[in-house]
Amino acid sequence: MGKTVDSKLRQLLQKGGDIDPTQGLDALEAAAKENSLNWCVADCEKARSWSAVFRAVVKAVDYPQFIGGSFDALYDCLSDSLLDQKDGLILVLDKLHSADPAIINEGNAFLQILNDAVQFAQDNGRVFIYAIHHAGKHPDAIPGKVNNWSDEPA
Repeated sequence: MGKTVDSKLRQLLQKGGDIDPTQGLDALEAAAKENSLNWCVADCEKARSWSAVFRAVVKAVDYPQFIGGSFDALYDCLSDSLLDQKDGLILVLDKLHSADPAIINEGNAFLQILNDAVQFAQDNGRVFIYAIHHAGKHPDAIPGKVNNWSDEPA
């Protein structure tokens, strides 16, 4: 690891945990490449439920099977993905609308799963780092406006 990596980042790369994506994400990405950590970004911008967030994570870590919508299944996905890596992985949850009512209700359970994955990684000689880029609340639906994946009427 280069001398340009500060001690806080060095500790994170050794033990895993969470990082504020507004500070030091570029340095972390560079350090991830230097330390053979898989860099994964889950695009959560359109996710309005935990099931949609889970699908974004599955896609980001390239997990080959359907996991369902439970937190236990997410933990299994992260654990298996960590075991598939030589040294570990970094998961960035990009634009998670953590202020949406469906997301708020289970937010603590989600953080617990991420922290359990950090511990699992440590127990298995790997590193798991996660960053959550909070994007507030989705705008409320506007009557007469179609909101689908393409934002165009069918």
